[in-house]
Amino acid sequence: MATKEAQVANWMPPPQEVIAGCPPGLEYLTQVDQLLVNQMIETFELITGWETNNKYRVRNTLGQQVYFAAEDSGCCVRQWCGPARPFEMGIFDNNQKEVIHLVRPLRCNDWCCFCCLQEMEVQSPPGTTVGWIKQEFSFIYPKFSIQNANGDTILTIKGPCWTCKWCDVEFQVMSADGSQEVGKISKQWSGLAKEFFSDADNFGIQFPMDLDVKAKATMVGACFLIDFMFFEHSN
Repeated sequence: MATKEAQVANWMPPPQEVIAGCPPGLEYLTQVDQLLVNQMIETFELITGWETNNKYRVRNTLGQQVYFAAEDSGCCVRQWCGPARPFEMGIFDNNQKEVIHLVRPLRCNDWCCFCCLQEMEVQSPPGTTVGWIKQEFSFIYPKFSIQNANGDTILTIKGPCWTCKWCDVEFQVMSADGSQEVGKISKQWSGLAKEFFSDADNFGIQFPMDLDVKAKATMVGACFLIDFMFFEHSN
């Protein structure tokens, strides 16, 4: 469920028009070509090192909050499995209605386990699959495919050969055949104190304005999967 943190934000005004074929709550995505994702710092986790459910604010370039995202996972799973943990995540609009639901099953978070690669299901509305993010086997550069509900690859993601919390890192979003860059997911450096004392991260997501909203929602899911795989660390 959304919490009080989501209620006090400066929210983006909801779209007035009804868009045919657009899942309820994704109308916001028709108006943006960039999103900023800010992980919230949990004081209890910062003091004790005890891993808590991650929470995020998703904003537009004007600083208005578009969505609020909250992880849902078991306490023991968070402590034992760390960043590789399975979880579900609800993404809520300004009416505290869940409009996107993410499901990450348990997978080995190791490049050498090519038979058990990472994946995430994206649902909108919850219970209706609109897309998948699936890791592809690769020795050097991390690669992912963004698929629609039918399992057809519509975009691909290529990461750098080395990722680090201490600098900006970009994951290129490419066309389905990998020939053209159409966007990117960027992990943004947020300062020594924040990076050192917490695992709270900041991301930017860029995509074409006219990209299908279901693909945009799946890219948002890809941002969270990338965060857990490469930038979340065990306390």
